[in-house]
Amino acid sequence: MISALMPNYNRADLAFERGEGAWLYTVDGRRFLDFGSGIATSSVGHNNPHLVQAITQQAQRVMHVSNLYRVPQAEKLAERLVANSFADSAFFCNSGAEANEGMIKMIRRAQAKSGHPERTRIICFNGAFHGRTLATLSATGNAKYLDGFGPRVEGFDHVPLNNMNAVRDAIGAETAGIMIEPVQGESGIHVADPRFMRELRAACDEYGLFLGVDEVQCGMGRTGRLFAYEWSDITPDILSTAKGIAGGFPMGAVLTTETIAKHMTPGSHGTTFGGSPLACAAANAVLDIILAPGFLEGVQARAAQLDAGFDRLIATYPNVFTAHRGLGLLIGLKCRPDVALVQNAATGEGMLCVTAGDNVLRLLPPLTVTEADCTAALSMLGRAAARVQAHLAATNAETVA
Repeated sequence: MISALMPNYNRADLAFERGEGAWLYTVDGRRFLDFGSGIATSSVGHNNPHLVQAITQQAQRVMHVSNLYRVPQAEKLAERLVANSFADSAFFCNSGAEANEGMIKMIRRAQAKSGHPERTRIICFNGAFHGRTLATLSATGNAKYLDGFGPRVEGFDHVPLNNMNAVRDAIGAETAGIMIEPVQGESGIHVADPRFMRELRAACDEYGLFLGVDEVQCGMGRTGRLFAYEWSDITPDILSTAKGIAGGFPMGAVLTTETIAKHMTPGSHGTTFGGSPLACAAANAVLDIILAPGFLEGVQARAAQLDAGFDRLIATYPNVFTAHRGLGLLIGLKCRPDVALVQNAATGEGMLCVTAGDNVLRLLPPLTVTEADCTAALSMLGRAAARVQAHLAATNAETVA
């Protein structure tokens, strides 16, 4: 143990003292292009003037009062999220796992209070990631994450993504709803097909189920629209989001329709810190930026620039990169060698990336990333690929010798 911190994180030996836009600066003066964004959380970049001002001004007034009283900042934020989504109301919490716990509870309660207390099971998808609490780990279903934490929480059935026959086979008398990430991030950037999303909506309508979308990572402008479900032209019943919602300040939210929300009566659910004046001031500042005219179109333009650059990288370094996938600025580069080797090479070139399952390098730049930043990122990845290619060639030569 080299620290008073628990050893549950495999931390890189980098410590940052400040940031500016898409760039981070270490305590020893090195500069890195941040294409990880704190795992899709620093959505409007580092040291964003509007966000910093909003947090500073609110902190000077009042940071926390609890939900025993009205919170005008939360009321304003809820009204804006409702106005720009399918939802009728919002519940605010502190994290993505909490938002997903809330979504699970709300789906079950709405079924019970509608005369179906037997409907408690939720259909989830292989490759999902819904959080680290006991229930959301069970909804995730990954045996590695569950190891050592005792029996799974009952009530979750898993089927393959984009397989409607499997979904219909899994629906039973105890099924309450379906929970899906429109874009799976942790398992390697797998996109739910828009037709599949529409078929899920139809199946939920047919069987009286609730459709829940987990947009903890893919929401809040990450895909080029405020929420990723919009690409499928569907209306979910309930949605969870977090990460980028407050630009790095801890926050999560559950958005839902009146059909579900009306059953969340006083005392049915709660949180001490959720929806505080400070958190909601930060989230309102982020919404100011994301909802500004032309901003989401700019996200789409940067995504198109990167997509074209990735095509060139794959063509130039086919023994390093085999494909790219994703939606908007939630991007995966499928690697041929171990992804850790590619990540380390990128770090060596001054670029921060995140790994994901399926041997994928995950790229999650701030939504405010510039054209010049993206050009620099592609150059860095090219140099990193050349470095990996040289390493592979040297290793193969040694093996032959």
